[in-house]
Amino acid sequence: MKGILLIISVMLLSLVSCGKNNVYQIEGKIANLENLVIYAVFESEDRNVVDTIICSKPGQFKIQQSGTDFQQATLYFEGRTSWFTVFLEPGLKVTVTGDMHYPTQIMAKGGNLNNEISSIRKKAAPLLKEETDLFNNLNTTSPSDANDLTSRMANVRHQLNEQALAYIQEHPDKTASAVLLKTFFANPDDTRRLDELLITLDPKLKDFYVVKELEQYSIRAKRTALGAEAPNFTVKNINGHVVSLDSFPQKYLLLTFTAPWCDMCRTDDLYLDEIHHTYSNSKIEQLLVSLDDDMKGVREVLKKDSINWNLVTDSAGQASMLVDLYNVSALPRCYLIDEEGKIILKTENGIEVKRTLERLIK
Repeated sequence: MKGILLIISVMLLSLVSCGKNNVYQIEGKIANLENLVIYAVFESEDRNVVDTIICSKPGQFKIQQSGTDFQQATLYFEGRTSWFTVFLEPGLKVTVTGDMHYPTQIMAKGGNLNNEISSIRKKAAPLLKEETDLFNNLNTTSPSDANDLTSRMANVRHQLNEQALAYIQEHPDKTASAVLLKTFFANPDDTRRLDELLITLDPKLKDFYVVKELEQYSIRAKRTALGAEAPNFTVKNINGHVVSLDSFPQKYLLLTFTAPWCDMCRTDDLYLDEIHHTYSNSKIEQLLVSLDDDMKGVREVLKKDSINWNLVTDSAGQASMLVDLYNVSALPRCYLIDEEGKIILKTENGIEVKRTLERLIK
């Protein structure tokens, strides 16, 4: 009898152990971090968990999350203007270090994949530093020097791409190669290079979640390629009215993705206000999609605006659904859809939208 009870006890303990959540730990020390609030998104294939961390000391933080299947965590710094991804293993602590002045040189140690990616970044450190310095100088330089800085930056990025490509070709069996593919070759406007390199990876990586993500990314990118039929949708705007592509028959639709924390997403910076006033009586309609779930706060802001924006927020995950449907990888993002429902422009540049409309509607 005692033997039977012992066997049952062991079986119960095994079941409890199998269902027990894993603990994921991240510790960090980031120099020159001004905002002490850090947002962490723990990600798995079927769910995300968002956490907010307040640094105990300037630049120092600890994060702990329980779950059974988290694969990575993305840390958002400085009001979500910069971010960094760490790769997770159950029960393994990841240590993040770096300087916020050079966010592309932040390192993560702990686990084979983090260690390998950090080693690659260390070898590329001079180029990564030069890229950041050039970008910062570009924002403060005179127009006469801008072309030279832009040319130098393009050269640095080319060298970084070449280093990433060399690693992928030398190590087609390493998970780090898939991460480099995602970092350097995931172009939402042209997936040909990504598709070519994906098939060179070792078949044993086909079940690695980053490879699966890239395959789906390629499919979504083709879905919103220039000339493709714009994906249809049905959502409710901030006023509760149902909106779909069919809501704009025989009109151009400017579909713009924004977020309240995105400094470049202001409607006036994107020339959306000017476009509205210029073409208010023509064949152009606008639909704004904002990654903001505070509908009450949005309504209060809209009351102060002279323009009655047709706006969709992330209430019930609507904006997130549209972001996925249109393969939006960065904000802001504008899609111009023609009268036949085809995508004729994709850009983050409001001036490009304005000039395109000037050319189309005279």
